[in-house]
Amino acid sequence: MKLDVVDTEGKRLDPIDADDAVFGIEPNPFVIHQALLAQLANRRTGTAKTKTRGEVAGSTAKVRRQKGTGRARLGAARAPTMRHGGIAFGPRPRSFDQRLPKRMRRLAIRSVLSAKVAEGSLRVLDALAFEKPRTKEMTSLLQTLGLERSTLVVTEAADRGALVSARNLKKINVLPASYLNVGDMLSHQNLLMTVGAVRQAERLWGGERATRRRAPIPELEPVRAQPAPRARRRPTAPALPEAPVAEKAAPRRRRATPATAEAPVAEKPAPRQRRKATAPEATTPEEGAANA
Repeated sequence: MKLDVVDTEGKRLDPIDADDAVFGIEPNPFVIHQALLAQLANRRTGTAKTKTRGEVAGSTAKVRRQKGTGRARLGAARAPTMRHGGIAFGPRPRSFDQRLPKRMRRLAIRSVLSAKVAEGSLRVLDALAFEKPRTKEMTSLLQTLGLERSTLVVTEAADRGALVSARNLKKINVLPASYLNVGDMLSHQNLLMTVGAVRQAERLWGGERATRRRAPIPELEPVRAQPAPRARRRPTAPALPEAPVAEKAAPRRRRATPATAEAPVAEKPAPRQRRKATAPEATTPEEGAANA
């Protein structure tokens, strides 16, 4: 794509060819938003801290006895409910850093540059050089180019003359091309870049880095349906002639035996009851003495 170039007096010069991969892509608003959130989060120091009840000065003794006073129950004087006590759930030192993939960072910068070109907010200057740092020269240059609102001046390398000339101007900042970022570009209405800065941006975020993609998968020929593999047959021994099978003899029938007359079973005599031996009764005293 072509970018118009002007000199310090506002005269148009021959346009230059710019890399479409850097200045001519379709902006991705979602990646820009994610890159801006990550940059703002990384600026936070995360050093805010409050003291808990274990860190403030004070006694740990119970303020008053538990019962009998008619007043509220209280523990130590360092409790969060007490004056000059500790803070419950206060901020603690922590890190707010967010990691952004390299491809997303580069895509975000290219998207913002392309958006500035599409909006007409990007101006390209042939060269920016000051014999002596003077704020008046920087102010006159911006007025000549019609950049009266907030402007970000981008140089090819660190330029102390341009930095000192613009540091007393409100909403005017100077950055080298290698320090270009999404937050600074979005916070300024206009973007003023030198030709050297444009080439530096193309070297950093254009060329092979911007157009490099994964190699496409080559189209493969359609795979022909292969027949099912034949089952391998195991070699078998030659069949032997079958031997004649001897017929089984019929089972022999048992001869029927004539029924024998059953012998009468003798009945067992009933068991005799054993009688207890008892002494004979004495009839007369003489018989009793004789029996004794």
